[in-house]
Amino acid sequence: MIETSGLRKSFQTGRRRKSTDVEAVAGLDLTVAEGEIFGFLGPNGAGKTTTLRMLATLLRPDAGDAVIAGADLRTQQAQVRRSIGYIAQGGGTWDDVTAREELVMQARMHGIGKAEAQSRAVAALDAFDLTEYADRNCRTYSGGQRRRVDIALGVIHRPKVLFLDEPTSGLDPQSRSHMWDEIRRLRSEGMTVFLTTHYLDEADALCDRIAIIDGGGIVAEGTPTALKRSIAGEVVTVGVADAGAAEKASGVLAEQECVRSAEVREDGGLRLSVDAGETAMPQIMRALADAGIELATIELHRPTLDDVFLTKTGRSLRES
Repeated sequence: MIETSGLRKSFQTGRRRKSTDVEAVAGLDLTVAEGEIFGFLGPNGAGKTTTLRMLATLLRPDAGDAVIAGADLRTQQAQVRRSIGYIAQGGGTWDDVTAREELVMQARMHGIGKAEAQSRAVAALDAFDLTEYADRNCRTYSGGQRRRVDIALGVIHRPKVLFLDEPTSGLDPQSRSHMWDEIRRLRSEGMTVFLTTHYLDEADALCDRIAIIDGGGIVAEGTPTALKRSIAGEVVTVGVADAGAAEKASGVLAEQECVRSAEVREDGGLRLSVDAGETAMPQIMRALADAGIELATIELHRPTLDDVFLTKTGRSLRES
């Protein structure tokens, strides 16, 4: 449904005489299958939104090609636009207009007749659980309700591909969970969904496949399960009673055969990479005790998407 090759985009920063080019997207190659939820996971500034805006024809690529729903991004932009829905991170609802009015107007702008537009608005209000608020001005809606209106607007013309930029940013946990259900429902109806997110749990729970992006390029791609399996071993986090002993503890534990690597985190704790956590933990505890270092906490963690990001980029996505 989506295929890109060598997609690039740069921006000029600074004043004219001292401006420099910053490459936001650096030669992107990716393929998205029909009917899947594909996620772009990465920190702010990684190139996620720029990529989405190029694929939605809102930014012209500097180089590279893309085909979306069978239409060429460069030469068939009108056809691309007819095939897609695009929901920006900031949303697009108007304070002084009702959800019903917004939906009817959006459908009409897509060339849909008045009666059909009204019928689709009713169906969308019901599908997104908005009927109760349909005739209230959008300024009275909660953040989750307004976000559901945003997505309803993006799919009122029944696109083949839906682009969602940070669909749950700023929402409370209950609204996020409801939004995940709505996105899964759209996929179950045959829609292809391409979303960006910086939430690890969202990418893990929602996406069929993920591309981890950093610095404008893809550093890893695959299903959440496959990406986590690609990280050998497990992670043990250790807290010592005396924060000043963290460096000493790191040196002691790095010498243990069961520990592949040891690093001191910004919070003063230790992050250890081990082959088998269940057998490594008793050895870690014994080594600290022998060195006279008092243990405060110890936890075993299975590999996460953050571990994948850390392995590929050398830093944590949470910290980024």
